Amino acid sequence: MLPAIFGIAGLELSPDERAFFKDADPAGYILFARNCENREQLRRLTDDLRSIHGRDRLIVSIDQEGGRVARLKPPEWPAYPAGEVFAHLFDIAPACAIEAARNNAEAMARELALVGISVDFHAPFDVRRPETDDVIGDRALGTDELQVAALGRAILDGMGHAGVVGCLKHMPGHGRATVDSHKQLPRVDASDEELQVDIDPFRTLAAHPLGMTAHIVFSAWDDQRPATMSPTVIEKIIRGRIGFDGLLLTDDIDMQALDGTIAERCEKALAAGCDIALNCWAKQDDQIAIASSLGPMSAKTAERLDRVHALMGDPADTADTAELLAKRDALLALAGEAA
Repeated sequence: MLPAIFGIAGLELSPDERAFFKDADPAGYILFARNCENREQLRRLTDDLRSIHGRDRLIVSIDQEGGRVARLKPPEWPAYPAGEVFAHLFDIAPACAIEAARNNAEAMARELALVGISVDFHAPFDVRRPETDDVIGDRALGTDELQVAALGRAILDGMGHAGVVGCLKHMPGHGRATVDSHKQLPRVDASDEELQVDIDPFRTLAAHPLGMTAHIVFSAWDDQRPATMSPTVIEKIIRGRIGFDGLLLTDDIDMQALDGTIAERCEKALAAGCDIALNCWAKQDDQIAIASSLGPMSAKTAERLDRVHALMGDPADTADTAELLAKRDALLALAGEAA
């Protein structure tokens, strides 16, 4: 199996994509708005992807957080709030905020499961600061590391109850970045001691089986390479100090924070200790280059991937999505927030 996750160009697979994916056998796929027209079409697409590989347990992923980061949009799908809404409620009633976040996440994940999506790259465990770039902004779950961990745990639990696997991102923390890594490489010059705040939420949830790196240089740990490509950050901080031994994905390898060809970026990330390269843009030339440059995944990566597969499945019960959202809204109303 190829240690890569690939994007798809359109609403259905082209013959070339189908043939390439069957031959390359990537670890999974990521979907964007360009792939999602309605429930029936999207279910056909995800069923088609599974038929290529002949297995039900497959990473079919999406970025569906709510707020600005939502690939499934109204009117076909409900709108969900950004993380900041739950952070505001936490300031007033922490237990209510945790329950609201859990209900919201479960309702959202049930929508994903219905269309065959098994992984949601949610939630961001980045601790927000006054200087945090807007690429995180209102996506953040708060400014306090304990709060971020508590709300993040609730989101992972809610999605897990619906049979969808969430993700710890962006390790070791995106909250101090003052530029958007989609456009340029952020550099964080905080001290090792100061950065403990950033890694604490990840450390609290380190047993979760799926995580994602940040394309950020942390000068206290490696002043030359972004975390995604730094053996020091991955081995000493993410695997060591945080204690994360799950499947570690890169953030989108196409981002302008990184340099080199797409294949070279993937090689560097995996050599540094990432398990899977995430390639989102669905450019087949890039995908072919990745498949040509990367060998099959290691036995350790395969074992970590199996742990992610083990959490995929049917919802734990037949809870009503409308009821979950009604409970969420009643709790958010305590803080004067609207979904």
